[in-house]
Amino acid sequence: MSIIKYRKIFYWFSGILILCSISSIGFWGLKFGVDFTGGSLLEFKTEGVRIDKPLVMEAIKNSGVDLGDFSLRESGEVGYILRSKNINLEQKAAVLAKIDSINEIPVVETRFSDIGPTLGKELRSQAVLAVILVALLIVMYVAFVFRKVSKPVSSWNYGLITTITFVHDVVVPIGLFSILGHFAGIEVDTLFVVAILVVLGYSINDTIVVFDRIRENLMGIDEKQRGAKFEETVEKSLKDTWARSINTSLTTLLSLLAIYFVGGEVTKIFSLAMIAGVISGAYSSIFISAPLLVTIKKWNDKKVLKS
Repeated sequence: MSIIKYRKIFYWFSGILILCSISSIGFWGLKFGVDFTGGSLLEFKTEGVRIDKPLVMEAIKNSGVDLGDFSLRESGEVGYILRSKNINLEQKAAVLAKIDSINEIPVVETRFSDIGPTLGKELRSQAVLAVILVALLIVMYVAFVFRKVSKPVSSWNYGLITTITFVHDVVVPIGLFSILGHFAGIEVDTLFVVAILVVLGYSINDTIVVFDRIRENLMGIDEKQRGAKFEETVEKSLKDTWARSINTSLTTLLSLLAIYFVGGEVTKIFSLAMIAGVISGAYSSIFISAPLLVTIKKWNDKKVLKS
């Protein structure tokens, strides 16, 4: 199958995916965890057997402590993670004591963290700044690396397409977590930001592998013939690299799936975001980034004809 020939189908698919993701983010936003909103996180476990979640919820509500709009999520085999507004040590002790009284099963605290709202806002702004800064550096780097292959497509276009590709690969998992946050109450934390940055790097790596092969193949063609053979060269480069991209993504996905199903509750958000990002990255590097080079080249040809 010719990827370049049917590129508009892939553009439409990605466009619908991006539109759904942006719509979800716009309507529902993300459900931020205590890392960003400020609050307390209490993780605890019971000895030997997990207490039924409804019993734990009832005990928390009857503890006499005002936790605000709290959430309770299972952790590991016998534990739970409680997220709430800021509470002090006495309030935490009261909550644990009430849970401890359920069937007299001992409760062990494994983690307790308290983040103020000011720090939460600072983390949010720093996360956004980190993504923007990385994007700018990548555009400049890719434009510099591909400066010797400025025909028939400018080196800056390689940087621009790389940016479009990683925006695609970042928006998809963010949109997914927006939907999960609205319907399943799943919150995002600092690990989610780490996952997005890793996805960003992974996406760029996949795209540059394809672009690098295009560059190598173009360097072997006389500069005067590059324009006429550009579409053919891009198609050949994709065929040279698509197996490598898919195999690399599959091996990565196997590791991430193992982390998601076997790892602890804390790593589930990270692994799920990575899974969505890796799938999106493998798709975009093959079906979006290289075809966009051909589309830009055709646009440039039309401008030359009109002028």
